[in-house]
Amino acid sequence: MKTRTAAMEVRTMANRYATQLQFCRTRSPISHSLAQNIHAHMIASGFRPRGHILNRLIDIYCKCSNLTYGRKLFDEIPEPDVVARTTMISAYSAAGNLKMAREIFSGTPLSMRDTVFYNAMITCCSHNNDGFAAIQIFRDMKRVGVRPDDFTLSSVLCALGLIVDEEKQCQQMHCAVVKFGLGLITSVLNSLVSVYVKCASSSLGLSSSGSLMASARKVFDEMVEKDELSWTTIITGYVKSNDLVAANEFLDGMTEKLGIVWNAIISGYVHHGCFQEAVQTFRKMLSKGVPQDEFTYTSFISACTNGGFFQLGRQLHCYILRTEVEPTPDFSLSVNNALVTLYYKCGKIDTAREIFNKMSIRDVVSWNAILSGYVETKRTEDAKSFFSEIPERNLLTWTIMISCLAQNGCGEEALKLFNQMRSEGFEPCDYAFAGAIISCAVLGALMHGRQLHAQLIRLGHDTSLSAGNALITMYARCGVVEAAKLAFLTMPYIDSVSWNALIAALAQHGRGLQALELFEQMLKEDIQPDRITFLTILSACSHAGLVREGRHYFDSMFSSYGVSPGEDHYTRMIDMLCRAGNFSEARSLIDSIPFEPGAPIWEALLAGCRTHGNMDLGIEAAERLFELRPQHDGTYILLSNMYAHVGQWDNVAKVRKLMRERGIKKEPGCSWIEVENNVHVFLVDDTKHPRVQAVYKYLEKLGLEMRKLGYVPDTKFVLHDMESEEHKEYALSTHSEKLAVVFGFLNLPQGATIRVFKNLRICGDCHNFFKFMSRVVEREIVVRDGKRFHHFRHGECSCGNYW
Repeated sequence: MKTRTAAMEVRTMANRYATQLQFCRTRSPISHSLAQNIHAHMIASGFRPRGHILNRLIDIYCKCSNLTYGRKLFDEIPEPDVVARTTMISAYSAAGNLKMAREIFSGTPLSMRDTVFYNAMITCCSHNNDGFAAIQIFRDMKRVGVRPDDFTLSSVLCALGLIVDEEKQCQQMHCAVVKFGLGLITSVLNSLVSVYVKCASSSLGLSSSGSLMASARKVFDEMVEKDELSWTTIITGYVKSNDLVAANEFLDGMTEKLGIVWNAIISGYVHHGCFQEAVQTFRKMLSKGVPQDEFTYTSFISACTNGGFFQLGRQLHCYILRTEVEPTPDFSLSVNNALVTLYYKCGKIDTAREIFNKMSIRDVVSWNAILSGYVETKRTEDAKSFFSEIPERNLLTWTIMISCLAQNGCGEEALKLFNQMRSEGFEPCDYAFAGAIISCAVLGALMHGRQLHAQLIRLGHDTSLSAGNALITMYARCGVVEAAKLAFLTMPYIDSVSWNALIAALAQHGRGLQALELFEQMLKEDIQPDRITFLTILSACSHAGLVREGRHYFDSMFSSYGVSPGEDHYTRMIDMLCRAGNFSEARSLIDSIPFEPGAPIWEALLAGCRTHGNMDLGIEAAERLFELRPQHDGTYILLSNMYAHVGQWDNVAKVRKLMRERGIKKEPGCSWIEVENNVHVFLVDDTKHPRVQAVYKYLEKLGLEMRKLGYVPDTKFVLHDMESEEHKEYALSTHSEKLAVVFGFLNLPQGATIRVFKNLRICGDCHNFFKFMSRVVEREIVVRDGKRFHHFRHGECSCGNYW
């Protein structure tokens, strides 16, 4: 009697605890806390739960992210049943721990395994991207005689979608669906359609792609019941297979108002660059009364952004503000991020910032969008300030800022930021490396650039297109054009940017004919030239004096390639004609420009007039520049130098007085050289460098030897009115580039190439000086000035004295 009463009490307690645990169904801290209290009461009362209650506790702990305690309870069960084992596998699946799930699976006797158990393990493999393992478990399941159900087939098909690459794999699973009598279940057929679709999208360009989509269409058409996922899968399949016509036909034949399906095709149009079609589909969606959500709006805004439909984007912005009274946080975040991108890409960065400032919730995408806006509008100081405010930076954030600094001449800051990014634990991607490499190009830091190249190879980014293009530019701008050519030749894939970079490199180094040959080779490779290509080609013609060829390429821009010449192309043409002394043709070209000539065009004309002493036209160009850019120092310097060149010192004094009155300061000339990873900077008549006296002493010694070979200082390049020739010669001898080159002789290994960089154009006397110097020291001297490279070797210069 007592035994029976005790048993009844235990059963009553068990039922009570089981009932209480029913309230712990949701995955929430409250459910977890309640389960813990119930479990504590069991322990305190001495109640020993049996299988079904233990299983329930394990399930609750696992679903409430307390997997450790769930496993502890599991391990305390002497012989856990299949329910407990299935629960643990599902928990490890959700946690992404495939290894522990396999351990539970492998430790379960075959006699205990049932369909649900196998389903859990197949799903675990599928969710953790191990499609091959999921297929193998399915085969084992069939071999031991466990019959699959609809959930099994759905999970196996999902796993197959991860690895499928042949049509026969789809067909085999299709047969399995029919064989097990599951050919009428919508969820299974949806998964089957999805497998055909994924195989078709991975076979784009192959003949099997069409037949795979035909099979998917056949399965879809034979479905007795279709749900939202059915329509979405088949339409998405046609979108991914680039068959937007078929996708649109499906859309027209659909009677249900399924927003997700419309979203899929709008997104597909945007992805394929069919922005007008995306807008039309959105309008059709509105007219049919299909409800929109954040995915609809973000796709439409993206179409407006990339298609240049700014006014449409603004109208949608107004529509959203009017109709979405209480948007959810997820809705607001995604739509606002899209709007920020719309406004900054359409040149309205301040409006984009206003939207950003009003956002109650922001993520890293929001911050990166505004940062990108400042970068694209070249507001570097705003970008730097905004970057410092970003609370959480990802790799993209760092990369955007590094690229911004590199592209705007702040190479030293960019490299410091690159190193800071690495010190904070971020592994640079190829785009970050590209930004750092371009920074080395800006600084002329060859050794640092080579080190980055080595790191690029070590980290496996050497096949990157962006990094490869950056290497071409870096080596070219550091004076090693052969290394730039080698980087180009060893790239596994090249695009128009790669060709443009190498053509520009050859042009900068005075290899005009080679640049033109490379351009012709580019055309033979069926690479379409763009506006940048023609800029580089015209520069090559200008630097090499190839006037006839330059005219030909300029005339063919629009007629042969549909590229309309811009102000920068006209500037290159004016520069080319003026270098050759063809001023009447240059003036006629300016008069024929179909828009108002800007400052760069008049500056090119003035520079040519200064070189050839064309005073009248030079003065006219200077007057126009004073109107357009009254605060730009370059105009005053060119005009002053032009007067100085012909000895009109009164006019030189007037120009300099005008500069003082207007508060214009001349950019000081400086030159720098890299020695043992340190950059040494020299100014004109430098007295501050710690080793400058040794430089002057050696420079004087070299000067004596050069005079024996016939060098005579060209005092017409002295731009100040001095009484004696001796003073003029001394002024020429203290030019910064001479000091930097001699410093290189004193500190670099014997025979090493001297590479010096200067912020301004090299003067004629220095150019002649280095030709003689290269004979005396029998070493190559490379000087990069503000316009181009000069390679001095054996008394000659690569420019052929045409610069």
